[in-house]
Amino acid sequence: MICGINLQLFAQGGEERTEKATPKKRREARKRGQVFQSREISTALVLLFSFISLKVFGPGIYSQLAQFAKKVFEEYPRTKDLYMPDILVRIFIDGLIVLLKTVGPVLLIGMLTGLIVSYAQVGFLFTLETLKPNFSRINPLNGFKRLFSLHGLIELLKAVLKAGIIIYISYSYLNGKVQSLASLMDMDIISIASFIGITSIDLAIRICVALVIIGAFDYLYQWWEFEKNMKMTKQEVKEEYKQIEGNPEIKSKIKQEQRQLSMRRMMQEVPKADVVITNPTHFACALKYDADKAPAPVLLAKGQDYVALRIKEIARENKVEIVENRQLARTIYDTVEVGQAIPPELYQAVAEVLAFVYSLKGRTAAG
Repeated sequence: MICGINLQLFAQGGEERTEKATPKKRREARKRGQVFQSREISTALVLLFSFISLKVFGPGIYSQLAQFAKKVFEEYPRTKDLYMPDILVRIFIDGLIVLLKTVGPVLLIGMLTGLIVSYAQVGFLFTLETLKPNFSRINPLNGFKRLFSLHGLIELLKAVLKAGIIIYISYSYLNGKVQSLASLMDMDIISIASFIGITSIDLAIRICVALVIIGAFDYLYQWWEFEKNMKMTKQEVKEEYKQIEGNPEIKSKIKQEQRQLSMRRMMQEVPKADVVITNPTHFACALKYDADKAPAPVLLAKGQDYVALRIKEIARENKVEIVENRQLARTIYDTVEVGQAIPPELYQAVAEVLAFVYSLKGRTAAG
């Protein structure tokens, strides 16, 4: 048994995506929340500025925490009725204020950095499409494919590279602090805590700078991957063009109907003409002169071959004079559009034709 198979389905399925994404596809993808951005560089910059702010505000944070600790261990225990609700509320508010003063600036800087970096990459975008359930994300088969795809390999290489860089920078930096680490045994507890805090923050800043560099390369990769995934087949571009511009067959039909409508309107004007100048069979131009409406004769209709024959038929039916002038008919047809007045260089030739027509009708030419 032979089954009928549409081979075009295989051709379309195997067609390569070689065309850049159209503006329409980009707009639709953006509405769905499909935009390219590097989370690596966003995270690295947030951490970098957070640790820098810790380094800058560190002395003030230490001072405020030390003062609050002194109150907790010295002042509050001597407070009368310590466990009364109003006293406990006051202690809680004091602790909250200290927390906001110390941690608040760091959190605020980190949050602003994240917002600025995200806006720089994506711009303002609010969509609920990404919150809709997508069962393909939890499909084990799709997850397995992603794991062994080029994207999965790149993510693995980035993780290995980051781990290697963190280990190398940590080893190199701490190796230069060996003598300082050995002298910790002779320091008091406050000096030890201060040394560990400063060293940790300096090391974290160095690691974050390296991660920012990795993030810059990741940004370029994310852009390349996004553009590759957004590419379209030639058939998709054609289909989209049809949707935007309309089906070419429908557009052709509409243009044909518009031409027919324009033709009917033009033919309705022929009975109003004073004269039809012909070539004699190939061209026909219907003219009317009304001094009150235009300073020169106006072309009401023109046509070639079949249209010219139709103009002459209507002219005969409505007793409009038909004058043969080969050169003048061809010149008017080529240089004057329907509804326009004839140019000055044709005034003399047309005036002679109109004078002849008026004489035939027993009228005196105006002007």
